[in-house]
Amino acid sequence: MTGLLYDYALSGNCYKIRLMAALLGVRVDTKSVDFYPGNEHRSLPFLALNPAGTLPVFAEGDLVLTESAAILTYLAQNHDPKGNWFPTQDPGRLAKVQQWLSFSGRLTATAGEARLGAMLNKPVDMDKARDGARSALREMEAALTDQKLLGCAFLTGATPTIADIACFPYAALAADGGIELDPYPALRDWIFSVRTLPGFIEMPGIHAVHEILTTEEPA
Repeated sequence: MTGLLYDYALSGNCYKIRLMAALLGVRVDTKSVDFYPGNEHRSLPFLALNPAGTLPVFAEGDLVLTESAAILTYLAQNHDPKGNWFPTQDPGRLAKVQQWLSFSGRLTATAGEARLGAMLNKPVDMDKARDGARSALREMEAALTDQKLLGCAFLTGATPTIADIACFPYAALAADGGIELDPYPALRDWIFSVRTLPGFIEMPGIHAVHEILTTEEPA
């Protein structure tokens, strides 16, 4: 059965689901929602699907999920039998994954809000949003620096999990909200590591790492 993602191309939370599906090699159909300027997510038909009026929404058969962390978990558990993306066989690492899933909400509420204010003119306390985003990014920088010292490129270890996907978009898109990433070298290395994963897909503002082709001069 193929799931259906109610999607908005500029949403970092929707992108998490598209990216996770691509990395897993899973087909997910998408239905575009006119979030802006149409406010379709506030329409009665959409509110009947998700009373919170938020995106993303993922539907598969009778199952409807309305939180990105829950959708990421569902996709990983159903399409990654080895448990690499959601490491249920490692309780300590799994707890860290859950911790970062919770943390990702802070990125949405800070860096994501600053981005909405800057790009869509949403009424936002920009100073508060940017200060909160910088605080969250400093926490990520410290954690990723510790991981680098252990020889690990990702948030919870040497391989990526859904925690990395949950935190990736609004960290990578921080500049859209006026938050520069120059002060966070470990974070920038992590963003590069995610962008080089096999199956990685782009969204507006986040590009893939393209291989640089060279040609040899004739002897």
